[in-house]
Amino acid sequence: MDAENSIFLGASRNPDDTYQQAERLLLRYGNRHGLITGATGTGKTVTLQVLAESFADAGVPVFCADMKGDLSGIAAAGESKDFLHKRSEEVKLENYSFREAPVIFWDLFGEQGHPIRATVSEMGPLLLSRLMDLTEAQEGVLNIAFRIADEEGLLLLDLKDLQALLAYVADNASQFSTRYGNITKPSVGAIQRSLLVLEGQGGDKFFGEPALHISDLMRTTRDGRGYVNVLAADKLMMKPKLYGTFLLWLLSELFEELPEVGDPEKPRLVFFFDEAHLLFDEAPKALLERIEQVVRLIRSKGVGVYFVTQNPLDVPETVLAQLGNRVQHALRAYTPREQKAVKVAAETFRPNPAFSCYDAITTMGTGEALVSVLENKGIPSIVQRTLIRPPSSRIGPLTPQERQAIINTSPVTGVYDRMIDRHSAFEMLQQRAQESARAEERARQQEEEEGTSNRTGWTLPDFGGSSSRTTTKRSKSGGGGYQRQTVTETIVKSVVRTVGTTLGREIVRGILGSLKRGR
Repeated sequence: MDAENSIFLGASRNPDDTYQQAERLLLRYGNRHGLITGATGTGKTVTLQVLAESFADAGVPVFCADMKGDLSGIAAAGESKDFLHKRSEEVKLENYSFREAPVIFWDLFGEQGHPIRATVSEMGPLLLSRLMDLTEAQEGVLNIAFRIADEEGLLLLDLKDLQALLAYVADNASQFSTRYGNITKPSVGAIQRSLLVLEGQGGDKFFGEPALHISDLMRTTRDGRGYVNVLAADKLMMKPKLYGTFLLWLLSELFEELPEVGDPEKPRLVFFFDEAHLLFDEAPKALLERIEQVVRLIRSKGVGVYFVTQNPLDVPETVLAQLGNRVQHALRAYTPREQKAVKVAAETFRPNPAFSCYDAITTMGTGEALVSVLENKGIPSIVQRTLIRPPSSRIGPLTPQERQAIINTSPVTGVYDRMIDRHSAFEMLQQRAQESARAEERARQQEEEEGTSNRTGWTLPDFGGSSSRTTTKRSKSGGGGYQRQTVTETIVKSVVRTVGTTLGREIVRGILGSLKRGR
């Protein structure tokens, strides 16, 4: 294979226990995805480090999650040690030297790297429902809320925007239910409670602006090397749903934003997802279908996805079938489940008549792996028992001071470090409520003013009753308004109401009698 257009992984083992043949991953098949598996302590992290720095040297940006903190050493040059030089000699690695990879540190919580944020609208109702463990009915209400936000131009950027929207939907549930379907206040309340839990887990730091620009994950240095984007995930690992949802969101964003490029000479970006089982554990069918779709189609965008996990059974078969480049470290086979995992791993390789894959997986030492990569025409190579080459960068973590120095000189310093609170749904709905309150106050004042102006302004002499007052009556045909009485009606009713003597009654009867005769 052409050394300039490939990544040197290590040397395969001969029957006499020497390592001769170089095993290489062709860059043009780097976007065909891959799988790195093996038990704890067998060398998965070092293999990931070798691949990451090799892709970066080839000018390919890399994104990887650092679950334990030891991957951060890729940002520093390695230290000369006897076992590293011995390994380089065994695999016949020429001109072995030590140097660091260009690195940008990221952290969803903004503690050990630049913050990564996404807006609520970018995340969408499907991923949010998974993140909050919503029922089907609650997910339906959340979908309705997003639809209302779209139609009414309400920007959903952070959690307080979504909380304000849900309160608005609950207050107008009867109105929206006739258009979109049943909206119950208990469902809205359950979503609001889940949002409080999410906020307590750090969701208030993840959701907001400035949101991550995908282009900042695809940077290269002036000399053409790709940046290695390292996500601090030691705390994130304790929140598996947030971690898995974030990874899927990132893949979905790449899939939607990047143009089709087919099969380029080298990938545009490579992802390494450590602890990959966290992406699939307890995922509903709809979400698994989404993952499978993204993994299957994103390679045409020039993006390679490499899953790193202990057991091949952690990855669904539909996704496993998409992974062409495979590195299998040793597995234990003491229990029936472990034996099944070894059998599954062995059966996924193109067999080598020189040895048994099953036996090799259970007997390989640290730093050894079964390797099968895509060769010309995309055909998997015959599996080889391979000794993985040593990395050029440091094996082990950076000190906090070293990490901070790299963060301070990063090309994205100052871009994402401060959160921005734009005018969005929370402020819009708050403004609507204030305007509505002011309108109601104006209407109330107007009614009071109209009530005052409807008084007659004069009184008749008191005919023995209490103080006389001007009265009004409700008009049935006037839409519920008030109609002022005529002067004649006021006089007659006042006389009838206040005059109690026989003379008064006779005067009234005389007046009424004359009116009848006049008709």
